[in-house]
This record gives sequence, structure tokens and C-alpha cells, in this order.
Amino acid sequence: MELGEVLRERRKAAGRTIASVAMDAGLSVPYIANLENGRGNPTVSALDRLATALGAQLEVSISDEPPPPPPSVGADLLAASPRGEQVVATLAAAQSRSRAAVRAQLTETLDSLAAVLGRPPAIADLDRLLDLLLLADSGSSGGVRAP
Repeated sequence: MELGEVLRERRKAAGRTIASVAMDAGLSVPYIANLENGRGNPTVSALDRLATALGAQLEVSISDEPPPPPPSVGADLLAASPRGEQVVATLAAAQSRSRAAVRAQLTETLDSLAAVLGRPPAIADLDRLLDLLLLADSGSSGGVRAP
């Protein structure tokens, strides 16, 4: 997400106008409007004042290490679902694949689903996906029974 989008979303989420943020940050309205529209080159000091005015904290880092991968919503959801592990085992056995491979692909699918949904998947979404996988597998392998 671009800086301007982040600033605008934070400001709107707080129910604030550009003028009120400008006053709290000690910056001009046109300056903030330009930043929200992707123009301008803000200083770290200006960004810090904007963050403070928006009730946030500015974090700046320079590192040789790549940033850590985002947490996997799919892995957490799957780990919390007893049914999920049962379906992983069923599919692995039916397809002669390892449980780890099936689990990894299911986790990747759930993480991708979050982007499509615009929100993290919920247990109901996982259950629908598991049903779909069992139905698809039963059609190709001659009938896997759901756990």
C-alpha cells in the first residue's frame, strides 16, 4: 500500500479532516493533501508528526534481511480445525501424497482466499473449502468418504 493511501485511510478511519490533522501535526493542508495524492517528498520529521496526529507510531527500518513473511491465516485456521486435519489425512491417503504436502497446499489456498475475500477466511470458509475438496476428490477417485 502506498504512503498516500495509508495516510488517507488512517485519517478517514479516525473521522478526521485534512485540516484537523494538519493543525495537530503543524503542517499545511496542501502539503498533507499532496501526500495523500501520492505527491511530495515528506521528511521523516513530517511523517512522525503525521503519525502522532493520527494516533499511530512511525517505524522506519533499514535492513539487509528481508522482512519476515506475513503470518499465515490459513495455517492458523487449519491448525485450529479438527475437521481440517481429518480431511488432510483423507485426501493424502486417497491421492498417495504426504499430509504435509496436502496441508501446505491447503494453507496456501486459504491464504490466497483471504486476498479474494478482502478479509481473512473464517471457519465457515474453511468448512466450505473442505467440502469442495472432498466432493472433487470423490468424483475423481471413485468415492472418498467424508470424515
